Order: sequence, then structure tokens, then C-alpha cells
Amino acid sequence: MVNEVSRAAYSHRAAEYIDALGSIATVHPLDHRLVTSWASQVDGPIIDAGCGPGHWTNLLAEQGHDARGVDLVPEFVTHATTAYPHVDFMVGSLDSLDAAPGSVAGILSWFSLIHFPPATVRNALREFGRVLEPGGSLLVGFFEGPTVEQFAHAVTPAYRWPVDDLAGELDATGFDVIESHARKVAGERPVAAIVARRRDDR
Repeated sequence: MVNEVSRAAYSHRAAEYIDALGSIATVHPLDHRLVTSWASQVDGPIIDAGCGPGHWTNLLAEQGHDARGVDLVPEFVTHATTAYPHVDFMVGSLDSLDAAPGSVAGILSWFSLIHFPPATVRNALREFGRVLEPGGSLLVGFFEGPTVEQFAHAVTPAYRWPVDDLAGELDATGFDVIESHARKVAGERPVAAIVARRRDDR
């Protein structure tokens, strides 16, 4: 049900979202540096889980990575397929990826878990762990806050997480946290990112 609510909300505002945020030119330079640095250490296929308009997937592909994008919103996938015809995109849910167990080396989840209620976020994390190879890498970007709480996102309600709390969810679903990053800028919502590795002994 949550997936359908989010899909409908983003479908309704897809054109507006693409115009405002659908290119690498709109991303923060520190985010660009973090994502590309993370990807440079991934040796194998990467899934951009919740790829939106596809600009991050395309960036990874342009840098020589075997990257493909997955998103719940058909309008985003249509745009991405048209804008970046050399990259593979498909409609799909983050908690049910069309990938074999242990078949990918990295997953980029860049602000794509923010609409999962806290009680269900482990569904997506377990699915990430299923498709990642042992030792595979996950980069999660999210909104950061002092407590786990819902807030009024511009498109549909979303959740902010303390870094330690989301790190705990990753640990509980078979990941080791490698590093975390947080950024607070006056007038902007605080954001954070976690790099985690799938444990070999899952």
C-alpha cells in the first residue's frame, strides 16, 4: 500500500520533479564526490535502486560501471530510458528486485528508502542483502534527524533517521557499517549517508 501511495504521488509530479532535480547538474558537489568515490571501489554490477529520472545511473555508466536503474514510478523509467538509451532501466519495487541472489556487487540507494515507514524498512534492506554478493557494498543516502520521525516531504510523507538508528537496521539485516557521513547546511534539511558491506556469514 505504501509503495502504491508513493508511486501515485511521484507519478503525479514526475515532470515537475524531473525538471527540478533530474540531472547531475542539480546535485550537491559533496554528494557527487561521495557516490563516485564509493562506486570506484565496487568491482562488478551496480543497481541504482530507486533511480528516479536516471541521472545517477547514467553517471555511473559513463564512468565505466555496469549499472542499471530500478524505480517504482513508470514515468521516471520512461524518461530515463529516453534520456539515456545506452543504460538499462526497469520498473520495479525495492523490496522485490528482479535480480538473482548474490548477483550484484553494489547497490546505490540514494534517498530511495525515505518513504518506507520504520517498521518496513528492513524489507528493502533484506532484499538488498539477498541480491548483493558476499562482501557487496551498499550506499544509502537519507534525511538525518535526532529521532526517527515522519516529516512533510514535498511529494509524499517521508522519514528522517539518526545515523545510529539506521546503522542499527543495517546491522540487523546482515550488513557491517563501514563509514557514515552527515551534512548540515543552514536553511536545508540535514542529510546523511552510510556505506555498508554485506556480511559474508549471512
